[in-house]
Amino acid sequence: MSGVPDFNAECLAAAEVLVELSLAEDLRDAGDLTCQSTIPATLTAEVQLVSREQGVLSGIAILPLVFRKLPGAVQTTVHVEDGMPVQRGTVVATMRGAVRSLLIGERTVLNFATHLSGIATRTAQFVQQVAGTSASILDTRKTLPGYRALQKYAVRCGGGVNHRMGLYDGVLIKDNHLAARGEQSCAAAVAEARQWTAERGLPSAVEIEVDTLAQLRDALRAGPEIVLLDNMPPDALLQAVQIRNELSPATLLEASGGVSLQTVRAIAETGVERISVGSLTHSSPALDLGFDWPWKK
Repeated sequence: MSGVPDFNAECLAAAEVLVELSLAEDLRDAGDLTCQSTIPATLTAEVQLVSREQGVLSGIAILPLVFRKLPGAVQTTVHVEDGMPVQRGTVVATMRGAVRSLLIGERTVLNFATHLSGIATRTAQFVQQVAGTSASILDTRKTLPGYRALQKYAVRCGGGVNHRMGLYDGVLIKDNHLAARGEQSCAAAVAEARQWTAERGLPSAVEIEVDTLAQLRDALRAGPEIVLLDNMPPDALLQAVQIRNELSPATLLEASGGVSLQTVRAIAETGVERISVGSLTHSSPALDLGFDWPWKK
């Protein structure tokens, strides 16, 4: 890992909204009936957040936000920060304070931390698989509504690279855009997009998706910054790299479609610079984290 990723203002804003929503789903107007009926308001304890398996952390920065929104005071001490690896049994954080708040916040904390740490862990596995090649691992826009900033933050925690955050911050001409235009020229679409963005002072980098090597040759006539090679097997990717080197060496190539931990190394060894993996955000299994309570020992 290259240090703690930036839990920036966009991440913080998303976390604030989602924590509020999570607690509202649990408490509504009545609160936690079980705690109110069985746990004295003055009871305090210390609980630890512990990793049950090896992985990479993400979402730990959200812990203090959860407990700040609950009535009983809780002090949170983070021992292992986001982006750091953990082993089974690692104590990630210690929380001290009102037992009612600790119990109410437990599920919300674990929902964020296990989900985001799962994304970071799976990303780190992909990054490890391509180590020593020129390829970076990228995410996609296949994220849950409201969670995009946090899920992409988790990708950064795992050593991956963020693709566009949305439709607003980058041009990616896909097959449906070409079909809707009613013409087949990839080069014409690239040139038009570059002119449009330049006239408005917008980021001028243009990416275009192609399905065939013939489309790649056409697209490279306009010198796009990036070409996304959709669902091409390694032998076709090798040819694509050769074509790019001949026609537009400055253009980056991105492989996408059906990328798995079993196939990503072969894809990276073709010489593409970017590999986008939608499953990072939509299918990563949760990392097993849990609360260790003093009375369970």
